[in-house]
Amino acid sequence: MNRNNIILLIPHYKNIDGLYASLSSIDKNENLDVLIVDDGSNLDIDETKIRASFIGNGVVFFEYLKENSGIEIALNKGLNFSTKNKYKYTARLDCGDICVKDRFKIQETYLELHQDISLVGTNVDFLDTKGNLLYTLNVPEKDKQIRKKMFINAMHIHPTIMFRNSMLEITGLYPVDYKAAEDYAFFFNVINKCKVANINQVLVRCEINPNGISTLQRKKQAENRIKLILKNFYVGFYPIYGLFRSILLYIVPLKILIKLKSVLKK
Repeated sequence: MNRNNIILLIPHYKNIDGLYASLSSIDKNENLDVLIVDDGSNLDIDETKIRASFIGNGVVFFEYLKENSGIEIALNKGLNFSTKNKYKYTARLDCGDICVKDRFKIQETYLELHQDISLVGTNVDFLDTKGNLLYTLNVPEKDKQIRKKMFINAMHIHPTIMFRNSMLEITGLYPVDYKAAEDYAFFFNVINKCKVANINQVLVRCEINPNGISTLQRKKQAENRIKLILKNFYVGFYPIYGLFRSILLYIVPLKILIKLKSVLKK
């Protein structure tokens, strides 16, 4: 069915404008297919118009959930599609996030050259909803540092990742019992069984949306992050500091945290 090695998985829920922006940011020289999983939006989605916004070398597929079931369910539906159709790699992007030129080519080349790496992410520019740069996040490149610092925060930014689908045979799909922190749970499963990395380049520009999951479910997210840290806990600096930090995130308002990050990154 597929004629590309990569399929880009984009979950969608009532954000058509963001979907257009994300698809149109993919360069015409990129070789990949796209799967959009609609999480029960109940909208009249114009598939023809959406496909027209994608100028890369590939096909756009659509899958629909009958009702709004949560991003982890939508992602797992996408992974089942990806593995069933024998794609070698799955990449991620969220509606509203923008790809830098050659993003997928760079990541695919990296994974082809580093056969010991199962998952790779990138650095990120974080923007507000008007496209203004808030701050740039540089994540650690090497597996060892990623493992240590995972207790502080996810060391892969979810919309930047690309991974080998063969990895899923040992890591499993996205856990469904950590609402709003499914990516953090998934990353812990991955680093516990596979070697990972990040590319020291900004290849994605992510929008901080006040209506996004991380904002609307922030307390639930922080609560589940605390559970995941405790599940993977050992006595050491990073787990202890990470636990304290997650408790702080649970308490401090998001606007204050974004402002603080912006100041510290300048």
